[in-house]
Amino acid sequence: MLSLHNKYLKFLPFNNTAHLIRIPNAVKILRYFSKDNCNGKKAQAKKLSLKNVDVAGKKVFMRVDFNVPMKDGKITNNQRIVAALPSIKYALDKKCKSLVLASHLGRPDGKKDKKFSLEPVAKELEKVLGKPVCFLDDCVGDQTLEALKDPPEGSVLLLENLRFYAEETGSSKDENKKKVKADPQKVKEFRAKLAQLGEIYVNDAFGTAHRPHSSMMGDGYKVRAAGFLLDKELEYFAKVLHNPATPFLAILGGAKIADKIPLITNLLNSVSVMIISGGMAFTFLKVLNNMEIGKSLFDEKGAKMVNDIVCKAKEKNVNIIFPVDFVIANKIDKKPDKIDRVDGQQGIPKDMMGLDHGEISSSVFAGAICASKTIVWNGPPGLFENELFSQGTQSMLEAVIGATKRGATTIVGGGDTATACMKFGGADKVSHVSTGGGASLELLEGKVLPGVAALSDA
Repeated sequence: MLSLHNKYLKFLPFNNTAHLIRIPNAVKILRYFSKDNCNGKKAQAKKLSLKNVDVAGKKVFMRVDFNVPMKDGKITNNQRIVAALPSIKYALDKKCKSLVLASHLGRPDGKKDKKFSLEPVAKELEKVLGKPVCFLDDCVGDQTLEALKDPPEGSVLLLENLRFYAEETGSSKDENKKKVKADPQKVKEFRAKLAQLGEIYVNDAFGTAHRPHSSMMGDGYKVRAAGFLLDKELEYFAKVLHNPATPFLAILGGAKIADKIPLITNLLNSVSVMIISGGMAFTFLKVLNNMEIGKSLFDEKGAKMVNDIVCKAKEKNVNIIFPVDFVIANKIDKKPDKIDRVDGQQGIPKDMMGLDHGEISSSVFAGAICASKTIVWNGPPGLFENELFSQGTQSMLEAVIGATKRGATTIVGGGDTATACMKFGGADKVSHVSTGGGASLELLEGKVLPGVAALSDA
């Protein structure tokens, strides 16, 4: 049985309004209740959804995210292809004239490169869709434009990688890997050609919605709608950003504070509690408590912002919780020479580094998670890829799953967090696992996503 001794309380910057409750494992932690207001920002105008568009007899151009992992020309995970099926099947079921699918794959830097071809994706899509898929080996060439003037009824066509053209992203790289800006006139012409490929534009690529790339803007289309995958993402993030049920908890991991400043600053306007874990917790603990952190990550730039963050948290009546014990090792390795467990008072020896939080921290975090009605989790708390340092992430996921079962809205965002959620079998046990790392991060930072802003209002 674990107990949280008074010596650990100095590491938790609780305020005087909190009160103690009992949680599993007999650990006492503080439960928080926030003001019932949101961050005061106006909700973004609701966007037109595919379900409200009559596609019958129309040529539909759909931007999807088929940026799937590949090895030796074979797809190793088809999740992103499967995720697009609801929108694809809906358009076909509603008798669209034709469905043109467009995506990027990897970073070919504006040049044609066979290893980034979408041809293997066409074969995989054909398999999971159960319908023939015609692959076109260009996206805006003369042959493609001619083929799509009058495609067969009910046909599904997949274009070649959009990023084979510098005009898609707005830049390419020369032989010295130096960035070269695309000619604005050619970008305009590229977008005009994309507009000839359909009558209705559908964006279902949330993972790229934060980038103002040509295919994401829908230029030249009168009707620009969100696909079901994008719709779902916006629906869940709206719950968090505009009127979250409280208490509202944000769980943040990652290495550098400086990288998360916009995220932390925006979330402090609306959360009740914030858990700061992972690598960036060590910078906070070093600055706030002068804790010895050994070889653990320390963000010099971020360290200068710690006190400002804590001051803003106090102003907003937000409680920040840090880990109080740690799993440490002498190096990042599958089998380190030395592994130990320490608490915050002991500190971390000079030759060791923190790679996960310990059992007491897990119980403290579980209590805060248990008490929350809205939870956003961005960034794993430990080196979960290594089984030796995965317990903190697993216990956090179990707590989030438990909160979901009790009715909390739980959103897992960020590439690594989503990967951890899938690795430990939690993807279908939380409210929502976001498909967009950078896009979800920018939404939580309070930014407007270009790909969403470009859609028609409902």
